[in-house]
Amino acid sequence: MLTEKKETMGALLVCLAATLWGFDSIVLTPNLFKLSVPYVVFMVHLLPFVGMTLLFGKEELKNIKKLDGKDLTYFFLVALFGGSLGTLSIVKALFLVNFDHLTVVTLLQKLQPVFAVILAWIVLKEKITKQFVFWAILALIGGYFLTFEFNTPQMAYNGNMLLACGYSLLAAFSFGSATVFGKRILKNASFRTALYLRYSFTTFIMFIINIFSGTLANIHTTQPFHWFIFIVIGLTSGSGAILLYYKGLRYIPANVATICELCFPVSSILFDFIFNGKFLSGIQVISTIVMLFSIYKITQSQWNN
Repeated sequence: MLTEKKETMGALLVCLAATLWGFDSIVLTPNLFKLSVPYVVFMVHLLPFVGMTLLFGKEELKNIKKLDGKDLTYFFLVALFGGSLGTLSIVKALFLVNFDHLTVVTLLQKLQPVFAVILAWIVLKEKITKQFVFWAILALIGGYFLTFEFNTPQMAYNGNMLLACGYSLLAAFSFGSATVFGKRILKNASFRTALYLRYSFTTFIMFIINIFSGTLANIHTTQPFHWFIFIVIGLTSGSGAILLYYKGLRYIPANVATICELCFPVSSILFDFIFNGKFLSGIQVISTIVMLFSIYKITQSQWNN
């Protein structure tokens, strides 16, 4: 009975984390569109990093000193791909669509497992099955029709959607890469240490990018409302959601977590309808179902090997 309660709680926590990510993509991040993309990504990592440093920074510094050079290198790669490049890409994609088609941009991120498996094949020498090839092709076809429907990429939404799609796929690739590199780091470090180092490295990387791009000047045009959004993101869809997600994973198997993660695209569709009055067309709904089912089958087949 106690085990069932823990499993239920774990599933609810993962569902809540995924829903918070959907809320962020549709409702929170688009409110920062007047600020530059590098500055936004820097701030959504800086504020949680400062908070974590105040709460448990000294303790984590002791744990970090125990890690070797290889561990720190993989942490840096996770921050570079997942924290910096991936977040930069998805925020840019959201800003490009000007509050239209936010759901499409969000859903394309779900192609992440396709890139993760391919990269694991290259980096970790993991096998790729015939099943994966079939479902990956089907997922990509679904992703195409979700994005462009029956239009050519250049004609869809005056070509702007093509660029947004490119950034979304780059984000999916980056987050998938971070997943592969993350397999290595969690063997030698607790999740809290991994979270703290990820935010530390990402904050440092984004600070350098902002220095060279001159976008730190955005701090002078940051309004109180923007600061409010930054804080809400940090506490909810940022470090807060990640903590909820991994706490939930303690109590449920990975295949159950995959089903719970569907709350991310489902909540994205729901929030886009509630807050923006936008809904997918018939072909986009069918494409979404095909893509998400294919991604589910990919994840299942990889675990069963």
